[in-house]
Amino acid sequence: MRRFEFTVDRDHARAVNEVVAYLRRLRIWAYTAAVVLGLGCAFLVWVNHPWSWLLAVAFLLAAVTALFIGYWMPHRGRVDKLYAAGDLVPAVVSETDGDGATLLALVDLAKPSAKGPRYALVTRTVRSLPGHRARAGERVPAVTVRVDRAPGPVGDLWQTVSAMPIAWGTRDLNIIERAREAINEVEWKLLTDNLDLAAKVRGADAKRLLLDPQQLPEELRG
Repeated sequence: MRRFEFTVDRDHARAVNEVVAYLRRLRIWAYTAAVVLGLGCAFLVWVNHPWSWLLAVAFLLAAVTALFIGYWMPHRGRVDKLYAAGDLVPAVVSETDGDGATLLALVDLAKPSAKGPRYALVTRTVRSLPGHRARAGERVPAVTVRVDRAPGPVGDLWQTVSAMPIAWGTRDLNIIERAREAINEVEWKLLTDNLDLAAKVRGADAKRLLLDPQQLPEELRG
């Protein structure tokens, strides 16, 4: 595991970080759902039929769950915590268009309980990359954001791992360059040599492409 420490510019992150924006939308959705479910619960209580009481309990439980998600999200989604918890990984611009760019990243899907690393290619479509040139091959240091969508642990691999650019957390070009230099040249070359796989990764059901450990460079075989 490779960590990268830097001081996160929260104002900058709130303005450009698309992970933070997604979590903010999710929080708004959760509170909106809680209000709607709460009103539905009140209406069912007002109806005052045996079946409506059962539905009211279900609506109440769903409303409490939505409230918990809305309350918990700012703590789980604090941008400095996300950067501190993620591993430093390489990402490379694979293609650009008028609406943004596609990043191809090399990530390790293995959980701490796994016997060794399991590298995979993942993609992320981004609208902006401050501090970077929007051109194919541009090296974009990033950190991993890992998510298990199941309520309990499932297997030795994370279900979802995405890459969050360092540039979404700082305006300082020196920090971005320091992060870029902290990544092994072998990893950058592996991505550059496989830029044509980005379309295949985007089309995969799991949105990732596991790499054969035997075909990896010696430095990445664990």
